[in-house]
Amino acid sequence: MRFRLTKRAERLYRKAPEDVQRAFDKQVALLAENSRHLSLDAKKYKDTYQARVTLAWRFYFDIEGDCYIINAITEHP
Repeated sequence: MRFRLTKRAERLYRKAPEDVQRAFDKQVALLAENSRHLSLDAKKYKDTYQARVTLAWRFYFDIEGDCYIINAITEHP
């Protein structure tokens, strides 16, 4: 599977700390390979999907055909 970031996700990615950016890069590569990877803890959340970046950060995505659309990267409340 492929992935792409929305403009909002790109903006949030640039604002995130560097260690979170590195962790996100690793996690999104895992998502592209295997969406059931345990470290992702991916699950349906309302109308979208949520996966773990770190214990304190999550990313949200949708699936369109063979592409993951990353919508946001945010701190986990």
